[in-house]
Parts: sequence; C-alpha cells; structure tokens
Amino acid sequence: MAQNLYGPGVRMGNWNENAYLEEERMKDFLEKREKGELLIQRNRRLKKNLLRPMELSVSKDGFIHYGDKVMLVNPNHPPWEEAGVFLEGDLCLCMSPDEVKAQLLDELEVPCGVTAVQTTVPTGRNTFTILRMGRNWVLETALVPACCAVPLAFLVAVTKIMCGFQLYLSSDHRTLLKSSKKSWLQEVTLTDQASHLNCWQATFLDPQLRLEYEGYPVRANEKLVIYHRHTNRALAVHRHLSLRTYFGKEVEVAAHTHQDSHRAEKPKNHWILLTGNPRDKSTTMLDLPKPPAEDTSAVEQAMGINT
Repeated sequence: MAQNLYGPGVRMGNWNENAYLEEERMKDFLEKREKGELLIQRNRRLKKNLLRPMELSVSKDGFIHYGDKVMLVNPNHPPWEEAGVFLEGDLCLCMSPDEVKAQLLDELEVPCGVTAVQTTVPTGRNTFTILRMGRNWVLETALVPACCAVPLAFLVAVTKIMCGFQLYLSSDHRTLLKSSKKSWLQEVTLTDQASHLNCWQATFLDPQLRLEYEGYPVRANEKLVIYHRHTNRALAVHRHLSLRTYFGKEVEVAAHTHQDSHRAEKPKNHWILLTGNPRDKSTTMLDLPKPPAEDTSAVEQAMGINT
C-alpha cells in the first residue's frame, strides 16, 4: 500500500520553476493592466465607444439635409410569409463588429458587418450621417446644409468612433465567396473607402407616384425605400433570420428587393430616416407623444350609436 513518506512542509516537483513562472505571470499581468491591454479593459473601452449616447439632428422644415445625423429604422409590421422566429418592433440599422477581432485590436475591422437591433435609443453604433458625394468621389462640405432630393445619391456614414476615419455603408454584387450569412443574398457592410459602391438613393414609397415626386426633398420620419445605386437593390431587414453578435441576438440586413404581386416593395424594404425630438434632444421622434384622438361622441349620437 502506498504511504505518504513526506511531511506537509516538504516541497516536491519543480517548485522553484513554478515560483518563477508565477512571478512572470504576475509581472505580465501588471504590465498589460498599465497599458490597458487586458481583455476586460478592451471590452469596456469598446462598449464605451459603441454604446455612448448620441444626439440626432432636429429637422426644422421636415426634410433631410446633408450632414444630418439620423437613425435608419425599419418600422414594425406583422409577419406575412416569414416562418420561424420573427422579431417584432421597430428595428434600427447598426454596426456589428466581429467579437474576437474587436477585442484583439484597438481599431474596428474593415469591412465591418451591419445588423438590425430592436432599439430606438441613439448610440454610437446606430447613428449615421447623411453625406453628399462630389466629383472624383470627394465629400462635399457646405456651410448651408442642402436638402437631400429623391433621385440624388447620398452616402450613409458612421460617425468617427474608434479611429480617425469614417465608415461608409457599402454593398456589391454577391459572389460565391461574398454574400450574407443566412439568406445568401447581397451583403451590406461598412467600409472606409469612398467609392461608387457607397452611394444610396431614397425612393418614394408608392411606385405609382415616384415620377411625380422625383426631385422633391426627402421627408424625415416618413416611410421610404433606400436603393443601392450601383446594384439597384433595396436595403432589407430579414426579421426571421437571427444572428449571434457581440451585443446579443440581432437580425440580418441585406440588399435585396422584395416585391409583392403589385410590384411594390414589401415592409421589409421600408425605412424611416429618424431625426431627433425637438423637445428632448436625447430622444427621437418616435418618442414624441401622439395627439389625442378627436371626440367622436357627437358623430356616434347622430348615427344612433349608443355610447
């Protein structure tokens, strides 16, 4: 039978080497903590930059101007042909960096993915700026913001968050190696290169009235369709296709035109350029209380309806 021949004070094995290794690990830990390279420090810094509160631009005339900070919101709609889990509510477009690359690097990956999340609180990851592209793909900056017209192309850019450059909403034709994760449709990403692949245009919601509204300014806080100018695909939200991201469960965003039997875009292609609430800059126009309904008691009494 095996017996313990040594007392509790006797050291066994490579105890001296283990002691030195423990000291080296402690020195490495303290050095990384001073430089801010610990995983928990990178995680806190990333969330602080992406989730910091933002203020949206307030539309004084009801139109969208170049340079406005807005949120791209897909309004709530009932599920039609979608099967499986359907995420309800108002969904806003947001950037979704890769979890591993975002924690290992101090800068955001390029290209960066985009998803839709069920929130209407303006933060750093879901606030976009409407920009105008000039000649030779150079951004134009005007002292007086001009209105964004319906047929004109515009850029959708994320504000400078973690680095000194901006990220633009971009898309290109799908290939065997480049497509969306779940639906295998045209992928939508964020890139730092300004080109023709970053141009989008707003279209009036009703197809029968688009020729009449051509050239009119884009109205804020109203439903419209956003088309990619190069591929002529509409920006869409697939509420039934969920993705696991760094911030939790979100749904897929792709560039594909979903039309019904009347060749009109389905609600998954409807978007709202949401602006800020003039009463409270920290909220949006969706938080603005609706006016009270009119009193219909006189009408019901005249029609003989008992109230």
